[in-house]
Amino acid sequence: AGTLSGGEQQMLAMGRALMAKPSVLLLDEPSMGLAPLLVQEIFDIIVAINQTGTTVLLVEQNANVALQIADLAYVMETGSIVLSGEAKALAQTDEVKRAYLGG
Repeated sequence: AGTLSGGEQQMLAMGRALMAKPSVLLLDEPSMGLAPLLVQEIFDIIVAINQTGTTVLLVEQNANVALQIADLAYVMETGSIVLSGEAKALAQTDEVKRAYLGG
């Protein structure tokens, strides 16, 4: 007792950041190291935050989930942007499917 799980720590960090009522929220790998059930919960919270009018800038290696919730996406390789556009359109490209979505 007395310690927070990884998911609880992520939710606490987001809650603390939201106390300042930011217009933009930067999240760096919010799902890193979390159990699959918590990953979905974190992304549900991110969607809810965005729906309140807060812009969310998300850096995330879980391309599948990130592309599902994002409006716009940028794909980076070795520090350079190699693809950009509407997230749902990018998710349908053969290049993204093959390289990031296991297809």
